[in-house]
Amino acid sequence: MATTNDLKNGMVLNIDGQLWSVVEFQHVKPGKGPAFVRTKLKNVESNKTVDKTFNAGTKVETATVDRRSYQYLYNDGTNFVFMDTSTYEQLEVTPEIVGDAANFLLENNEAIIATNEGRVLFVELPASVEMVITFTEPGLAGDSATGRTKPATLETGHEIQVPLFINQGEKVKVDTRDSSYLSRVKG
Repeated sequence: MATTNDLKNGMVLNIDGQLWSVVEFQHVKPGKGPAFVRTKLKNVESNKTVDKTFNAGTKVETATVDRRSYQYLYNDGTNFVFMDTSTYEQLEVTPEIVGDAANFLLENNEAIIATNEGRVLFVELPASVEMVITFTEPGLAGDSATGRTKPATLETGHEIQVPLFINQGEKVKVDTRDSSYLSRVKG
């Protein structure tokens, strides 16, 4: 148990039997009336976001979420198989839980997996990953001046938009949150 005064971003609360992650919160003390805490909560399982207001000092139930570093091993056709880097224990995660992270999972890459009472909640990737472009139309000389983009396929088969000067076989840095091109990787 904790109070609404103890809230922090990323904290997971158990409200009415469902797990909610605190996206943002704000303590408000109006000139007239009692203080309250305005929060934006995201359902851990459905990703639905809601705004909820609590009176300041109200007790809320916190959930114990274990976040561990895992290494992605392979996809066995139905599930994604990860290995705990400290115990070498393997964990199978369904595609529904992996979600969009599957677009950026390469074998032997690291990922953070959050669990609650043995149940996998979500898979968290680093903010950016480096991947090789396996297919894109060739760029033309002088294409670097404009801000135009073209489609390119990553080594996982996921398609992103890249600047016209990027060529097939090049390594690029990609933002895992919105699939956007960040930069070309040198060397």
